[in-house]
Amino acid sequence: MARKEGLIGRKVGMTQVFGDDGNHVPVTVIQAGPCTVVGVRTRESHGYDALQLGFETKKKMSKPDAGVFKKANLAPMRVVREIRLEKSEQVAGYQVGQTLTAELFIAGELVDVVAVTKGKGFQGGVKRFGWAGGDSTHGSMFHRAPGSIGASSDPSRVWPGHRLPGRMGGVQRTVLNVTVARVMPEQNLVLLRGAVPGANGGLVMIRKSIKTTKQQQAKAADKK
Repeated sequence: MARKEGLIGRKVGMTQVFGDDGNHVPVTVIQAGPCTVVGVRTRESHGYDALQLGFETKKKMSKPDAGVFKKANLAPMRVVREIRLEKSEQVAGYQVGQTLTAELFIAGELVDVVAVTKGKGFQGGVKRFGWAGGDSTHGSMFHRAPGSIGASSDPSRVWPGHRLPGRMGGVQRTVLNVTVARVMPEQNLVLLRGAVPGANGGLVMIRKSIKTTKQQQAKAADKK
């Protein structure tokens, strides 16, 4: 799926601000960028259009990775992510070494947020899937155990995909159409309305909303 322009950042935490109507608005503070364009991928040379963005400088790095940045005459970056673009015209507007800041976004627009959820370790089915569990009193000996998980003689096995206790959290999730409440380019901060996945200090990718762009294209086609 083609993606829109975006920035790499870190989740700072949650707070609240006053909206235009005077009400409190819960927001998540993201330190978005500044990001450096490490590489440009074009359809003619690589088969697809994309930007490679670097975030946060790093002193020590392996020689192969350091050679990539040295060739581009850039300082080594701690985080490198690739964002695919829809059209070649979008790639033409970028060049290696260019810096992208929070000014890429404006207040009121919709964005998609990609992050890794909080890891919760090994959990039982009650917490992992919301099982009701058994009785707590009256001599019950079944509380939070999985219980029966398969038939007896037929099929004499557990059906594939059966939900059981296991590792919970720590997976990549994408939240669509999050509203940008405020942009503070001087401090490289973007305030997003509501909560986003991940723990404080975790990496976050903010990109232009895909669905919003398709809706705008449909409206533009109707006007024509």
